[in-house]
Amino acid sequence: MGEGARVAIVNLGCPKNQVDAEVMLGLLQREGLAISGDPAAADVIIVNTCGFIADAKEESVNALLEAVRLKREGKAAKVIAAGCLAQRYATELHAEIPELDGIVGIGQQERIAEAVRAVLAGEAIHAVGAPRAVLPEELPRVLSTPPWTAYLKIADGCDRPCAFCAIPAIRGKMISRPLEAIVAEARDLAARGVRELNLVAQETSRYGLDRYGHSRLVDLLRALSAIDGIEWIRPLYYFPTSVSEELIALIASEPKLCKYIDIPLQHVSRSVLRRMRRPGDGERYLELIARIRAACPEVALRTAFIVGYPGETEADFAQLLDFVKEARLDRVGAFIFSPEENTPAASLPNRVPARTARARYARLMATQQRISLQRNREFVGKPMRVLVEQVAESGERVGRSYRDAPEIDGSVRVTGSEARPGEFVDVMITAAQPYDLMGEAQPSR
Repeated sequence: MGEGARVAIVNLGCPKNQVDAEVMLGLLQREGLAISGDPAAADVIIVNTCGFIADAKEESVNALLEAVRLKREGKAAKVIAAGCLAQRYATELHAEIPELDGIVGIGQQERIAEAVRAVLAGEAIHAVGAPRAVLPEELPRVLSTPPWTAYLKIADGCDRPCAFCAIPAIRGKMISRPLEAIVAEARDLAARGVRELNLVAQETSRYGLDRYGHSRLVDLLRALSAIDGIEWIRPLYYFPTSVSEELIALIASEPKLCKYIDIPLQHVSRSVLRRMRRPGDGERYLELIARIRAACPEVALRTAFIVGYPGETEADFAQLLDFVKEARLDRVGAFIFSPEENTPAASLPNRVPARTARARYARLMATQQRISLQRNREFVGKPMRVLVEQVAESGERVGRSYRDAPEIDGSVRVTGSEARPGEFVDVMITAAQPYDLMGEAQPSR
């Protein structure tokens, strides 16, 4: 059953979820099911949901409701919910959206073709078990990114006790992939034309701890750097206490490693961090930043903060603003605290009023915008290598530098280039905006 059926996947959430969706696409294709890029033209719509924070959950529910609307209009026969929201709220989804034909939770992606065939045969499927990390070992994968870039999942799940986070309950304990398997997949991606690898896990800097007894991220990065064809390697999501001196030195010295460090700090007030069940404080974080910049002055530093956490006082927030001004980070993302069910933070007293939290968020981002502009202006008059990703109607090339991770950071607009998407071009930076740079193409080195 299902021969000739067309299946569309609507993917939401983080890059780790995107890798899961790409594996599901590969499994469906391997089983002879046709892939459709248009949900309205598909027989089965799979919504790969996110369940991390309130906004992401709302987006996922809206995507499911849109898929159900297409089903009611006869534009799709069946709808399956997959991913984090499906894992976390399977019972509630069944009750609130009875039109769903199936639910496939985290750790059950290998059953996706079975699920599609079951719902097409008129059978309901509920494939949800205990939280289990998903690793793409020996599973087919269809890239949904542009052909020159790919996410490479090196681990999944998390053992950290952060009070605000539901990820361990959704994805289970951290499981690292074997180093050899990651390198083998990276070689395969390079053979398929990938030139940039963005390494993802809940915490990349802890890679290997569960499997080898200590972090082997440095070993992994050295092995990946030896692969012909790969030009940029960018690990995402470090933990502040796991950034070793050996790792910093390798980032500074290895040409293929992007001089880019993404460390979600979440806050800098010691009292707020302890309520978050996280280590460190602003002083220690400034020391870490100083060590990183001493070894690698051109490094781009990115972080994320939570504002409005229960008990956050004006003094705590002022400390955060002062830290941002002193640290002068290249990129800052921020979230307003979202209480997640069954997490310790959800029951904390002294909630910050929503209006106050929104005001703090606005002040933080306005402060960082000025800093981001100052940081970008420092690159005017300097050369920069850019990976071209688009050709604008004006003929300008639009791409990213080593300072720009896909989808979350800025871009570089380039004039005077004939480079095609997927090619690198040398650029002289001529102007700066808060998040983007402009430049002119230069003769190749």
